[in-house]
Amino acid sequence: MSALLSLEQALERLLAQAVAEPIGASEAIAAAAAAGRVLAEPLVSGLDLPPWPNSAMDGYALRLADWTGEPLAVSQQIFAGQAPAPLAPGSCARIFTGAPMPQGADTVEMQENVEVLADGRVRFLEPLREGRNVRPQGQEILSGETLLEAGTLLGAVELGLIASIGVAEVEVRRRPRVALLSTGDELVEPGRPLGAGQIYNSNRALLAAALERLGCAVQDAGILPDDLERTRGQLAALGEADLILSTGGVSVGEADFLGQVLREEGELTLWKLALKPGKPLTCGRYRGTPLIGLPGNPAATLVTFALLVRPYLLRRLGVTRLAPLRFAVPAGFAWPKAGGRRELLRARLEQGRAVLYPNQSSGVLRSAAWADGLVEIREGSTLAEGDAVTFLPLAGLI
Repeated sequence: MSALLSLEQALERLLAQAVAEPIGASEAIAAAAAAGRVLAEPLVSGLDLPPWPNSAMDGYALRLADWTGEPLAVSQQIFAGQAPAPLAPGSCARIFTGAPMPQGADTVEMQENVEVLADGRVRFLEPLREGRNVRPQGQEILSGETLLEAGTLLGAVELGLIASIGVAEVEVRRRPRVALLSTGDELVEPGRPLGAGQIYNSNRALLAAALERLGCAVQDAGILPDDLERTRGQLAALGEADLILSTGGVSVGEADFLGQVLREEGELTLWKLALKPGKPLTCGRYRGTPLIGLPGNPAATLVTFALLVRPYLLRRLGVTRLAPLRFAVPAGFAWPKAGGRRELLRARLEQGRAVLYPNQSSGVLRSAAWADGLVEIREGSTLAEGDAVTFLPLAGLI
């Protein structure tokens, strides 16, 4: 086991390669179309948010210094989206949530603490405090403030924040071009009949969807056949790419035609990881283009993509926050036998405890569809039921 690379060592090597080959080109696109893209430059606000003081409650706005305990007349009514008149001295204003504060007012009392008298005046039933229920101008954002740094991966929340300051177009890194290929005559694309000894290619669909969610432009490079010359020709026909991502074994065996072409026309390194599932990993280059080869079993494909390829691509785009969300939960299982490799087990949370899918074979993709996360068990560790384990939600990995 001493010859195996740890997950941290493999990731460190891949990230070093990513830093050396950043995807620096950028483009301006509509913010509404920027989900999954990465900001190429800092986003600076051109306005205060809120742009004026406003009410945090439905209630009544007043100038606290004008109130001595007596009922106040209501001089105006202010809805959100209206421009109020200055507050008449000695009066209050009926105001609704989000409406601008009238000039001269500094406090809002919620309507539940106000009594409306028969003559239309209002009596405040509780002691008042200046500034209560008022959102100051610039409370959330100040003009000139940097809201999002370059290298931010844009999701729903970030796009909402961008919209809140009125920005309709953002500068993002161009899409990484990923050529996606599979290897082996045993693979058939869905919709075609299976021959003897063949299976459907699930990895292509899994990886294509995961790459597209990362904002990649995916080139379907098809299935490489178990034939040297056809493999050579198919690789030569690849378009320009930032990464070639393959699934299936690359070795020194007689049917290792992809490995042979890489040795002849590029470079090839075979890594063995102290990881289960996901022991074999291929890194190399084909005619100067980086290549990462993932194991062919679908659960191993999922784990190695999530923990190695995804952060590699994000780092090439300038993203620095790469560590996945992880937190401790009680184990709903026992793990009595220590292993020599780190294990990523498909699991889900039930009543606050992590429970495992019964079949943890690397060929069982159904385990990941059933799961909502991965449980990490470190090398050499054992667990009793109820012990704390590390849980990584799949939503943050794929």
